[in-house]
Amino acid sequence: MGIGDPETKPLGYGQAATGGGKASPVRAGSLAELQSAVDAYSGSGGLVLEYTGHFDFATIKDPCNQHTLPAQKLEIKKKNDITVLGAAGSAANFGIHIAASSSNIIVRNMKIGLLPGGDNSDIISLEGMSGGVPNNVWIDHNELFTTLQECPGTGDTAFDGMIDIKKGADHVTISYNYLHDHHKACLNGYSDDDSMPRHVTFHHNVFENIGSRTPLQRHGYSHILNNQFKHIVTSGINVRMDGYALVEGNYFEDVINPVTSRDSDSVGYWDLRNNNLASASDVAAGNGYGITWDDGNDGTKNATDWQTTAMFPMPLGYDYHADTFACVRDGLRAVVGPGKLGTLVCN
Repeated sequence: MGIGDPETKPLGYGQAATGGGKASPVRAGSLAELQSAVDAYSGSGGLVLEYTGHFDFATIKDPCNQHTLPAQKLEIKKKNDITVLGAAGSAANFGIHIAASSSNIIVRNMKIGLLPGGDNSDIISLEGMSGGVPNNVWIDHNELFTTLQECPGTGDTAFDGMIDIKKGADHVTISYNYLHDHHKACLNGYSDDDSMPRHVTFHHNVFENIGSRTPLQRHGYSHILNNQFKHIVTSGINVRMDGYALVEGNYFEDVINPVTSRDSDSVGYWDLRNNNLASASDVAAGNGYGITWDDGNDGTKNATDWQTTAMFPMPLGYDYHADTFACVRDGLRAVVGPGKLGTLVCN
């Protein structure tokens, strides 16, 4: 195995995203400078933002104080053809909200963590509004984190979602990200009634020290390809409300409820292909991967037999090569997160 060249375009459902293209980068060292550049941009034609700011996370002595502070976010609303690119060594303490008809957006090479604002502040949020829905988005090679610390009086709401896709946002690729130390990682679907179809590809991400939602999927279609899941403490891939997930070539280790359907009135469906967990014995009591289960609420269905419940119902619409789970286990960490824009190459 080795490290290949960076991707020049996304693989998966977000394949049409080109962001700001070859526009000359606009350098910005703060949230205020980023917002000013977005606000001054006409809305189409191409904007590349190079974020050069640095936040020292060591200055946050008590992460549980963050939820008492005002939320901070870069607002991209009704603007198209934008790339937000973290410069080498940059780090941010604000979120990114991609809203309404904003389309063709790339967020790449950013390190974002420990946001203020509690449950009003997703790290990256894609949200449809009355002014339209985001489309064609690529979230690539970022590091996103908060803490799994339980903060008094907040439960898991001291920090909100890590990557949330809701209210009609569609055609998204999430790739080569290091997603760690967070309660609720990825939400696909705002509520059980958020039934607009979503098409999301998660490939080559590391989910580590996560509470749940890797992802939580309501309705829609997800391709969950070549990811590593390690130390997931509540539930992993949770497919609900007639959603379909193709779960392929992933590596699971020390995970509670790795594939499940729970906490909605209707279950979802999974198509399991070539993961390190291959049969019921791999997820049974005493298995060698640290997989455990709980019963959940009434109506919960767990993949304790590790069988496909429904074949993925449609062509994906893109070409891809699935790496082996062994290569994912051994090589993926070398190429996830900012500063590691290469790709995993398997023999």
